[in-house]
Amino acid sequence: MLEHVLLIVFAMIGVSLVLNLWRLIVGPSIPDRILALDTMYINTIALIILYGIGMQTQIYFEAALLIAMLGFVSTVAVCKYLLRGDIIE
Repeated sequence: MLEHVLLIVFAMIGVSLVLNLWRLIVGPSIPDRILALDTMYINTIALIILYGIGMQTQIYFEAALLIAMLGFVSTVAVCKYLLRGDIIE
């Protein structure tokens, strides 16, 4: 049962990633593109966690944590650059 649910969720998150990629490429404004990229980070984290559940190992959870930290820092850096024109003051 768990294998079937994991396959369905993998497919749903895959569709979500494709739609986010579409918004990233075609987005009408820069903030829309930043939001699409941030959502892609979240979807990637969900895929890694699901893969870790499917493989029954804990190493993928650490990888998801690292990607979450990098995603947060990069989103903050891009937003600061757009607002102020400089990342480090």
